[in-house]
Amino acid sequence: MPTALIPVADGSEDIETVTLIDVLRRAEVDVTVASVTGKPGIVAARGTRIEADALIEDLVDKAFDLIVLPGGMPGAETLGANDTLIRMLKQQQSAGKLYGAICAAPALALASNGLLEGVAATGHPAFTDTLPDQSRVHERVVRDGSCLTSRGPGTALEFSLALVDALCGKAKRDAVAAPMVL
Repeated sequence: MPTALIPVADGSEDIETVTLIDVLRRAEVDVTVASVTGKPGIVAARGTRIEADALIEDLVDKAFDLIVLPGGMPGAETLGANDTLIRMLKQQQSAGKLYGAICAAPALALASNGLLEGVAATGHPAFTDTLPDQSRVHERVVRDGSCLTSRGPGTALEFSLALVDALCGKAKRDAVAAPMVL
């Protein structure tokens, strides 16, 4: 069974966080939601309370097939400032394993930590000017090698299905999408 890590912080975007968790679990991915705040529960950007499965510090020796970050403010900034998470993302990248982010997180967590050098990416329009490669910033979902990025809450479902495709293949993606009436 494929594994995925979804780190969260106070201010993570509600729709993005829940959609990532939900769609990946529908695809039978073993999803671990990890708080980077030092406490198990977070309050998302719009007030949704989310209970994490673990604290990020407890997962440093665990390998994941995918690490994907929701956006939202100030959640994306908090994710980008967490040294443990950034070390895990850099290991993920150097191992050629899947990683990604949506909304503000591509700029504030990935690009700000050198994880988008030489990588085409997109993100929320308010943050794309800081992405090192501007060639695909207007696309809804961008995959460049092992990195996947997306624009925001309105693209969260499309992004999540692209992650399923990258992790589990097109047949699983289609099997997950069909009952969702897409």
